[in-house]
Amino acid sequence: MLNLTEIKVFVTAAEEMNFSRAAQRLHLSQSAVSQNIQSLEKDYDVKLFNRRGRSVFLSEAGQTLLPMARELLDTSRLFEDTLHNINGHTCGMIEIGCSTTSGKYLLPKLVASFRHLYPDVRANINVMGRKGVINRVVQEKFCIGILSKQIDHSLLEYQPFYEDRVILIVHPDHPWGEYGKALPSDLVDQPLILREETSGTREVMLDGLKTHGITADRLNVVMEVGNAEAIEIAVEEGIGIAFISELAAARALTLGRVRKVMVEGLNLQRTLYAMRHISTPCTRAQTLFWDFVQSQREHLNDAVFDNLTNVSTI
Repeated sequence: MLNLTEIKVFVTAAEEMNFSRAAQRLHLSQSAVSQNIQSLEKDYDVKLFNRRGRSVFLSEAGQTLLPMARELLDTSRLFEDTLHNINGHTCGMIEIGCSTTSGKYLLPKLVASFRHLYPDVRANINVMGRKGVINRVVQEKFCIGILSKQIDHSLLEYQPFYEDRVILIVHPDHPWGEYGKALPSDLVDQPLILREETSGTREVMLDGLKTHGITADRLNVVMEVGNAEAIEIAVEEGIGIAFISELAAARALTLGRVRKVMVEGLNLQRTLYAMRHISTPCTRAQTLFWDFVQSQREHLNDAVFDNLTNVSTI
């Protein structure tokens, strides 16, 4: 008889192509992952992976079985959830993929509120880059994705989720910190800290500066950083100034660690979107969460900022 745990381990190992990463994702030891794979191979006399040193690759049999294994797991989850939901009991797992900013500051509070209504629903928040989120929603590994840009795809549908502002922050001792104002032309000579090239924050900032005739090659970029928290620390250390999500900067602004500067004629906003696969068979929990996300849109901005700025300075 098929062991669904072994099937899940096989699928995860195939997706990661690394037993160590699969073990981390499944919260198992690496030896447990190997044992499950070996047991499945032994029971059905089939080789699922080819091994070269520490690397693993799907065998021809593994490539053939992987799509069916995924479908089997999806069907088993749907079956289990339906059994519970027949009696009006909502439960199950919600896999969510998101960009760093939205994941850290928005989703935990939203999921907590949802679980007050449906305490037997579990959620797994996966923080990664935009491409990773899109790929996993398309592959039906995540039921919902949150990101800062709509990407045209025949299998995806989007709904606006959150309106975020991108602001300029400086060290409290910076000359602009006292007055809180600057001109776009003033930015050219300042040491600037940027997000990585694939960042939505960077894209919005550069597009806004172009409307004032300022291109990227005119900027004095002294550092590029892969996340908002590191940028915030770099500004606190006086390395330079930076454009950052106001959502990410809210706590540091409240504590006085950085200052917000208004740049004349530069109003940078971006919409975060909720995204899902148009044809994935959703469980009751997934459908309810999607509807809940939409119902909370109008209240989310104020609720998040109240939570982020309610800090103690002791």
